[in-house]
Amino acid sequence: MKKTLSIITLSAGILAMSSCSDFLDQTSPSEQTDETVWNSVFYTGARVNKLYGALGQDRTYSQDLSIVWNLNSDCELVDGLGADAYNASSERGNMNYNQNPGWSKIDGVWTALYGIIEDANLNISGIRQSSLLTAGGSDQKSMERYLGESLTLRAMIYFDLVKMFGDVPFKVEPTLSDLSNAYMGKTDRDVIMDSLMVDLETAIDLLPWADDISGYTTEHITKGYVHGLLAQIALTRAGYAIRESAKSGYETASYSDATYPTQRPDAQTRKALYEKALKHLSAIITSGKHSLNPSIENQWYLLNQLTLDQSYHENLFEIPLGLNLNSELGYTVGVRMNGVTSKYGYGNSSGKLKLTAPLLYSYADNDLRRDLTCANMQIAQDGSLTKETVLGNTPFGIYVGKWDPRKMGDTWLSQNLVATAKHCTGINPVKMRYANVLLYYAEVMNELAGPDANYSGSAGLTARQALALVHKRAFDADHQAEADAYIAAIPADKDSFFDAIVDENAWEFAGEGYRKWDLIRWNLLVAKTIEFKETYLQQLRDGIYQEKLYFNYADEAKTVLDYSSITWHGIPAGKSEADYDGSVSSFGGAKIDDPTDKTVYTNLPSISSGLLDDGIQVKNRYIMPIASTTISASNGSLHNSYGYSD
Repeated sequence: MKKTLSIITLSAGILAMSSCSDFLDQTSPSEQTDETVWNSVFYTGARVNKLYGALGQDRTYSQDLSIVWNLNSDCELVDGLGADAYNASSERGNMNYNQNPGWSKIDGVWTALYGIIEDANLNISGIRQSSLLTAGGSDQKSMERYLGESLTLRAMIYFDLVKMFGDVPFKVEPTLSDLSNAYMGKTDRDVIMDSLMVDLETAIDLLPWADDISGYTTEHITKGYVHGLLAQIALTRAGYAIRESAKSGYETASYSDATYPTQRPDAQTRKALYEKALKHLSAIITSGKHSLNPSIENQWYLLNQLTLDQSYHENLFEIPLGLNLNSELGYTVGVRMNGVTSKYGYGNSSGKLKLTAPLLYSYADNDLRRDLTCANMQIAQDGSLTKETVLGNTPFGIYVGKWDPRKMGDTWLSQNLVATAKHCTGINPVKMRYANVLLYYAEVMNELAGPDANYSGSAGLTARQALALVHKRAFDADHQAEADAYIAAIPADKDSFFDAIVDENAWEFAGEGYRKWDLIRWNLLVAKTIEFKETYLQQLRDGIYQEKLYFNYADEAKTVLDYSSITWHGIPAGKSEADYDGSVSSFGGAKIDDPTDKTVYTNLPSISSGLLDDGIQVKNRYIMPIASTTISASNGSLHNSYGYSD
């Protein structure tokens, strides 16, 4: 089934059809009287659709929150190296943790998200006062569903705000006409997350599972996603965070700032939060409503095709975007199209999101996710032919292959062939996959019971069994024994198994925007980023990286790469250079003993420099500042912390 655009087109005039930039001012039923809006299922539904439509702005999930703001991690980098990494007036500086309150897009993100929250507050207040909410029959069911959707979308937005900004204003009622409740100070993030979990418990009972109602797909907030979001918040609440001030009874990390400590709750609180997460993760697993698509390749093919998976529902919630309307997945990020080509049309951007050589080399050779994720290649025009070529010495510039023009649909292609400017793909950002659920479950079970024991309230899977489901899916039938051997070899102690979860997280989700936030709650962002840099240098010293890669083409015209032929580990025994169609210089060409080598001595140190450089102002400062313009408009209610200026 093709995904529909009903959510983003029902409200009148929400998008300019020729543009995929900001949403235009949205007309809405709120311009009617409150009595008209909230006592009409139709108008209330239009108000909820407005919330979904607002998720497609550049400053929300069309671009910023699905791509840019999820950087940097240990394996995902913004494409700013060297001097660009210190440019605090662009994504390249800010995502290298050289953040600046004057960067204009900070205010844009803040304003867009709080705009959605204001609309959600209006919905929640209006629905709760509507007589239809207790009228019985189909109208009551519809209003209950609209309330559950509004509560969950508000929680999702607040959760993203907390992850990015830490403590933020927490407003859960509509703004009064006299503005007496318009200006608010910050609320502690733990208080916010505790309140969000209460709201989500309410929403669970109001919402259906995916496709239990005709047309109610995973482009809507479903019961499964609410369970998953609640578990995600519980795990974040149990994890580490940099604080504006120390909290009594909390545990302080060994690597922590003296003024702005990195802390997590005490052991008893964490245990209760793990049990809460387990309850909701188990509800998803035992429901039978969601499962892994048996083919990891098909999972990504469907997304590129703008086709919802209604067989497995692996994606618990996809933010509904539209072809030629919005979404920069596959344009700003994805397989590189360098310029206009006769086969695919208008080229995409150079890409803000890149992956690294240590990530590529960490995959097992038979792990299908390696070549699906790490696209060390580009598509360009060569004379009259469109040709794929392997990239050269770009150890920190590997493209993300999950979004791929070669997999996109015929409608996109026909439009892109005549496009002369940016052509938005309509690919949905995925807020949570079933693979997330299984790895969260493995993490929680490992914390509560270890790798191989069961625990009250579980879904009947051990931590090892849950991890195995994700890992084994990545290997074809001929290599299942290899996957089994890997799972069996993970030691049975909690710490070793946690390390395996951290590895699996990178292999499964690289490029998708989850890893940074998981590393933060694990207090591994700094340690893993240092480890990535050390691994790169050690692999360079050890000759792991090839100075030259050889490859073959899959067609007689030599235009389509046989990606499986690339000699990542050198030319195999029994073959020679003559057995290959082409070659290119590669990662091993960097010179660790040459202080003029730009890759080693300029680019590598610049990566996440604001987090790691000598003399950094605040340790662990991953939190973004509040924009100076936001503070100046706050009537004195807001200020910056973590050493940022106002």
